[in-house]
Amino acid sequence: MRPTDTPDRSAATLLAHGGMTPDANDGSVVSAWQPSATFARDHTYALRDARYDYARNDSPSWEPAESLIATLESGADARLFASGTAAGAAIVQALKTGDRVVAPRVMYHGLRAWMIDYCAEWGLQLDFFDANTPGSLDATLAAAPTALLWIETPCNPTWDIVDIAQAAALGHAAGARVVVDSTVATPLLTQPLLLGADLVFHSATKYLNGHSDVIAGVAVCREPDDFWQRVVAVRGRTGSILGSFEAWLLQRGLRTLSLRVRAACDNALAIAQHFDGHAAVSAVLYPGLTCHPGHAVATRQMQGGYGGMLSLRVAGGREAALAAVKRCKVFLPATSLGGVESLIEHRATIEGPDSPIPADLLRLSVGIESADDLIDDLDQALSG
Repeated sequence: MRPTDTPDRSAATLLAHGGMTPDANDGSVVSAWQPSATFARDHTYALRDARYDYARNDSPSWEPAESLIATLESGADARLFASGTAAGAAIVQALKTGDRVVAPRVMYHGLRAWMIDYCAEWGLQLDFFDANTPGSLDATLAAAPTALLWIETPCNPTWDIVDIAQAAALGHAAGARVVVDSTVATPLLTQPLLLGADLVFHSATKYLNGHSDVIAGVAVCREPDDFWQRVVAVRGRTGSILGSFEAWLLQRGLRTLSLRVRAACDNALAIAQHFDGHAAVSAVLYPGLTCHPGHAVATRQMQGGYGGMLSLRVAGGREAALAAVKRCKVFLPATSLGGVESLIEHRATIEGPDSPIPADLLRLSVGIESADDLIDDLDQALSG
């Protein structure tokens, strides 16, 4: 859906109102939930609203969140999907047989695994670059014609930083369309479309909703060109749509995004600084630390914070890392990120034997609890 007509207002104000206006009939401040799957025509058999005929194509349930997210991303159009993976998959599925995709070696594991399987089965070439190795992206792009350059920054779960503006310039010079997974950064910290990307997408399950009770995805375009229309068509033809109630919950969750992201960023930085140099930790991976290799780039392209995600590499290796997870009392051992509660994961176990993630790495999704409580919990868990 097209962005809202109030782009001059701050993101915090737009989010607090959640794309809602008081109902013209009863003055309701909160938008009504619209569950209808189909829409009646008038006596001439014309649609009463040309946008809506059947809810696999478009629904008034999606419009407020889509418009708000498009505005936050400075995009021309946005579409909600059944999940973040569905949104990312639709972008890849909009390619043509024989096209080449270039993506980071370390990225969200579920989508990486899907890309490997899908590209092989549907005649797409898939090659990976190392976001932490200078020149790797240049060399990978130069190896063959590329249709789609996939970027994730910060890269999950090592939190390497990709310079979006530089990567977009390289990708465009190679003739590629540039897509950024900005799930971790959120639109409040990074706006990839303003840095040169063509598309940005989020697992809206994570920070955008923020309450661990919705599975959703969203894609946003800089220009609604032919490729974007193919992405939209994939959504309708595959039925990768978001349920109306989930769309309503997402709209509700967006209203507190500004507060939640600020709290998570503050807490993550406090944890990173506390454990940097800690005897039980061999490395803290967080772009907010000045020692992080991508700190300068992150400072330039992440405005207002460095995100709520970080990883600890535990000095005692895999067994010590797993033991620390078991001792946590505030951090919950669960998969996902971006919720109000803090989560801890041993990613190598979650991703399986083919994972490129070090066995001593613990991924932390830092929530909005007291920073002191979170630090104390990790201290006792790591000390044994």
